[in-house]
Amino acid sequence: MQNITEKGGHRATGEGRVGVLIVNLGTPEATSYWPMRRYLKEFLSDPRVVETNRLVWWFVLNAIILTKRPTKSGHAYEQIWNKTLDESPLKTITRAQAEKLGRRLAGDARIVVDWGMRYGLPPVGERLAALKEQGCDRVLIFPLYPQYSASTTATVVDKVFETMAKLRWQPALRFVPPYYAEPSHIDALAHSIESHLATLDWLPDTILASYHGLPESYVEAGDPYYDHCQETTRLLRAKLNMPEEKLRVVFQSRFGKTEWIKPYAQDTVAALPAQGVRNLVMVMPGFAADCVETLEEIAIGLAATFRENGGENFSAVPCLNESDASIAMLESIIRKELSGW
Repeated sequence: MQNITEKGGHRATGEGRVGVLIVNLGTPEATSYWPMRRYLKEFLSDPRVVETNRLVWWFVLNAIILTKRPTKSGHAYEQIWNKTLDESPLKTITRAQAEKLGRRLAGDARIVVDWGMRYGLPPVGERLAALKEQGCDRVLIFPLYPQYSASTTATVVDKVFETMAKLRWQPALRFVPPYYAEPSHIDALAHSIESHLATLDWLPDTILASYHGLPESYVEAGDPYYDHCQETTRLLRAKLNMPEEKLRVVFQSRFGKTEWIKPYAQDTVAALPAQGVRNLVMVMPGFAADCVETLEEIAIGLAATFRENGGENFSAVPCLNESDASIAMLESIIRKELSGW
């Protein structure tokens, strides 16, 4: 039996290490047409992301969207690309988060921290295999989406179980639940806003909390995302002692012609100057790391919209990223979820 075990490359008993895999959405490998097309095809082919007739969507995606959108999206990514490492900021930040978490959790030699992307590289399946090869017979999956949606969190769960279906020897799994109301998350967000406001030489008339949008039909079908976003903002208002009119919710990144949850960020920002708002700050509590949606769409695109319509001062609060407050928050959640392991 010993020879068979050695030949198979596996020990016959549990190996006793615990993996922690943080997972974010994903990123193209370059801003040119074909890398962008590969990324968009993988992302937009997911039936949880686009819930529609698959045959019709296959034609629309391949015959129309993937002929034009890669160039447009590539231009957006080019505006915020990390030229030093030749990668997107999302990849740079997610890697840094994993490395810092690894150091924070290094006191327990059993724990191995890794990171992956739901779409693009490094793929979730590859990193799960890497954790197993390092002796992890238990793995905690941490989808870096504070608010739950079937189009985000559930796709990570799908991919993990797709990988598990191919394994004879499966590790035990746990998934970090959505952390939209975690006190440590609210504290970190409040700290980031207060710290950012302290750097400005002007005061905002309004702060907009912008979340990624979602089709209304998804919410009507039972997706809790809208409610989670509202609750995060309610708790954040309470923590900052702000009235509702001072910290308002909007939804960004609308795609297609269907109705998405409202109010739309683009329309709201364009209308604010006519309502007397001259100084605007935006914060993105649904994003664990800065990416094209926060750096290009908000900090560049909506800043221009605001000023073009008569606004004066605009500033975007950086996402929590790999800040000390962010890593402390992620660590506290991880330690809680590892309880008993």
